[in-house]
Amino acid sequence: MPHYINVILPIPVENLFTYVITEAESGFIKPGMRVAVPFGKTKVYTAIVKLVHNTPPTIYEAKQIHQILDEFPIVTATQLRMWDWMSNYYLCTVGDVMRAALPNAFILESETLISKNTKQVIHDTDLKDDEFLIYEALHHQSSLRIQDIIDIVDKKQVFPIIKRLLEKGAIVVEEEVFEKYKPKLVKYVKLKENHATAEGLQALLDDLSRAPKQRDVVMSLFQLSAKTKKPIKVSELTESSGASSSIVKSLIDKSILDEYFIQTDRVEYQGNEVEASKTLNTEQEEALKQILTTYNTHQVTLLHGVTSSGKTEVYVKLIEDVLKTGKQVLYLLPEIALTTQLVNRLQNYFGDQVAVFHSKYSAHERVEVWNNVLINSPKAQVVLGARSSVFLPFTSLGLIIVDEEHEQSFKQFDPAPRYHARDTAVVLAHIHGAKTLLGSATPSLESYFNVQQGKYGLVEITKRFNNVLMPKIELVDIKDKQKRKLMKGHFSDRMINVMTETLEEGHQIILFQNRRGFSPIVECKTCGHAPQCPNCDVSLTFHNYRNQLRCHYCGYNMAMQLKCQACGDTALDTKGFGTEQIEEEVKLLFPNYKTGRMDLDTTRGKYGYEKIITAFEQQEMDILVGTQMLTKGLDFRNVALVGIMNADNLLNFPDFRAHERSYQLLSQVSGRAGRTQKQGQVLIQTYNPYHNILQQVSTNNYAAMYKEQMDDRYNFKYPPVYRLIRITLKHKDFNRVNMASQWLGKALRQIFGDNVLGPEDPPVSRIRNLFHKNILIKIPQKQSLGGTKKAIVKINNSFNSVKDFRSVRLVVNVDAY
Repeated sequence: MPHYINVILPIPVENLFTYVITEAESGFIKPGMRVAVPFGKTKVYTAIVKLVHNTPPTIYEAKQIHQILDEFPIVTATQLRMWDWMSNYYLCTVGDVMRAALPNAFILESETLISKNTKQVIHDTDLKDDEFLIYEALHHQSSLRIQDIIDIVDKKQVFPIIKRLLEKGAIVVEEEVFEKYKPKLVKYVKLKENHATAEGLQALLDDLSRAPKQRDVVMSLFQLSAKTKKPIKVSELTESSGASSSIVKSLIDKSILDEYFIQTDRVEYQGNEVEASKTLNTEQEEALKQILTTYNTHQVTLLHGVTSSGKTEVYVKLIEDVLKTGKQVLYLLPEIALTTQLVNRLQNYFGDQVAVFHSKYSAHERVEVWNNVLINSPKAQVVLGARSSVFLPFTSLGLIIVDEEHEQSFKQFDPAPRYHARDTAVVLAHIHGAKTLLGSATPSLESYFNVQQGKYGLVEITKRFNNVLMPKIELVDIKDKQKRKLMKGHFSDRMINVMTETLEEGHQIILFQNRRGFSPIVECKTCGHAPQCPNCDVSLTFHNYRNQLRCHYCGYNMAMQLKCQACGDTALDTKGFGTEQIEEEVKLLFPNYKTGRMDLDTTRGKYGYEKIITAFEQQEMDILVGTQMLTKGLDFRNVALVGIMNADNLLNFPDFRAHERSYQLLSQVSGRAGRTQKQGQVLIQTYNPYHNILQQVSTNNYAAMYKEQMDDRYNFKYPPVYRLIRITLKHKDFNRVNMASQWLGKALRQIFGDNVLGPEDPPVSRIRNLFHKNILIKIPQKQSLGGTKKAIVKINNSFNSVKDFRSVRLVVNVDAY
């Protein structure tokens, strides 16, 4: 009887593919293993086995697999269930989910290798110049990759040249699969057994009397072994003996020392002592009791604790309880910046039981964390990570903590799957039978609405830790200040006075401006022309530190213009301001104090976040200017003042969540002030101090904000009252995307009626030379979500069958907010 497997391929195709395997392979292969399979004419892909069975495919003849890549499954059955849920809920393929879930090093793809055809004689005169260059290179090298050929002929399009060489029989093309992950091996040494006894060692030292350096190495090795009783690394030996590695090598060559290798993780905890977690105060104790009580009736609990109320210490106690039961904990964070501070805090309590997982880790480091979680290693009992950590292969998950659950960073916008890590975490916990804790000082309306509906439990902490007062929030009317000529650059006289007082008292300041760069618009004073991005419908942002104009959508950049491109005048003016301009103004206003900046431009390296946060914590900087990276749960003990440079650009953003987001962002950044004894102060500069949201932030009135926003959501049918699905159409031809969006809008209206909005141009209607059109579908509470999605998929399939629309790209984004 023939045996078959169904596999998931890391490409966006709807169906699983079936391959034939031998009887011996069927006894070995299990769901969750990787196999290399041929796909199409030449490609070889890494696939994940979903099912082993005996039913042959009906439409095509099953091919044989190339090879089995694993000895045991690297993806668990629970994960496969999770992948299915994600592909159904977020309307993408399981291949998309696989591509997002697996560390890049696991997905081996074949590489095309070009080698010389030795069976055919080719004369140089038969070849064109570019063909000759490649053929000549193959005389010196056995094979070339596509990238090598691109470098040799200095052209991006090399496939026509390869095709011509193939037709002439000059080359042979083959596919080869490369393993991307290489384990880290550390070199250790020990004395050969015949020298390990007292007599043997004495004889050896006598032999080495004429080689004092080698003798010193042997003595150091003996002393280290006696002291530590552990294997000795070559690096430790060279350090303690002061000898070079070549001396150690010569001792190995003489068969005096034995070398051996031990596989180790690239990221390891270096500390030794683990401290006990802090004693909770009355409010925290009460909150912990209430959380454990709500878990009797609810799977998910929302912890609504004001900023600096000590939510992390409550989390630590919960983690301790779960670890005692032998289960794993997933601690989700919105921003990598936060992990640096939290890793240190959690490692102080849990030592090497903490593993970290986020996109700044290298491919090799991510594989090691994956493997540790899979085998439930003692090194991965608490996993701290950004949104991608929901994909890790947990075997016994007991608790998921989603910190700062309101954050937009938990939503993945591109590429598919366009999932929300908070919602996915709730489903993941349900599959594992684990509990979920959502924590925030400013919960999202969706989570608070779920509390009101009785789906989630609610626990509140209303006082800050040690009863520190909430910061005093003051609104500064910059329209009035400008009239009275009391502004210096972008700083009001009030802001400058309070900053001066704070710095003289020895405290630190955070200044928040949610826009990076120096200035978002450079404009000619004579004709009004502003340089635009050639690929997107946006103006270029001026970055002073590089003296260039950059597009924040596609990365296009050019040198700062000395004169207007339109009229040639040199009178250029900058409009608006970003973090760079604020930093420069601060340096002019307070030249005796140190200023730093934290935005996407200054935190690009792997340890970029860590350096800035550590420098600010250790008070090497007095003033820190930054974007919303600063707002998320960071704990700086000496910050007494937070200045918000302009609150209006948050409030006036064209989005139904703009007011909710403004409240959250302003409250969170305000919460960085006064986290110890002294009451902190927050100054919010605005043109509209009487705006409801600003008034609610200044009185810390979440309930009023929730009520007002929910009234709007009910009236205008927006989440969480209605669900939202956004369909974006993209194409480089403006007319084609228009026609396609009109057709799709009409088809959707026939089923969903007035609950379809659009097609409409988004605020930025062209990005990377592709024109965009958006269609919004609102889904009432009583309407079946599954049925709605089936109807959308059906219409999309009809859309793709229209010849003119096949080249139009459709992006379906479920819960696109």
